[in-house]
Amino acid sequence: MDHDLLEHIEIETGENPTSSIIWLHGLGADGHDFEPIVPELNLPDSLRIRFIFPHAPRRLINGEQEMRAWYDFVPHSENSGGDDIQISQKQINAFIERELDRGIFSNKILLAGFSQGGVIALHTALRFKQRLAGVLALSTYLHDTNQVESERDDANLALPIMMAHGTQDPVIPIVRAATSRENLIRLGYDVSWFDYPMGHQVCLEEIEEVSRFFQTLL
Repeated sequence: MDHDLLEHIEIETGENPTSSIIWLHGLGADGHDFEPIVPELNLPDSLRIRFIFPHAPRRLINGEQEMRAWYDFVPHSENSGGDDIQISQKQINAFIERELDRGIFSNKILLAGFSQGGVIALHTALRFKQRLAGVLALSTYLHDTNQVESERDDANLALPIMMAHGTQDPVIPIVRAATSRENLIRLGYDVSWFDYPMGHQVCLEEIEEVSRFFQTLL
């Protein structure tokens, strides 16, 4: 199975991990992007977590530039990225399945993602057929709400989701994220929301909040 997995980085915070966090980077970055965040989370030693940071495949974006991306997209289009998103979903499902094979319970597996990575984390978790721990969705949005309504799986109803966004985000306007939040709440998910005076990035206060979220769920 492993040879089918995307290239990735793994960091374990203790021996014999009991939980896993699969963390997806944003457009043009790679798995190393969020690697430095692990020590900054200051997680207690008792939480033995395996962090997995996959590298997205290289794709041609807007027919112009090749870069690592979870999907191709049309700027400012609500629902672009369709087929690529399904492919990325299957690739992340493969990571979840491997963690299950390694003896991690599904409700101890958390998906995290920034920007495009957050889109895939949400898309994958809401459709997964076993209960997951939750989703961390940073500077991101929900892809195609109507589709979520018809395709979501009951196993992850009322799933805890933490959303955080910059009030001055020029890439994904905060209004788009707030609309996603309202749609997720309407669909019955347990959404906690944080916003910060920043752009399309991550800040220290946010990392502290993320740490609390992980500790609560895992």
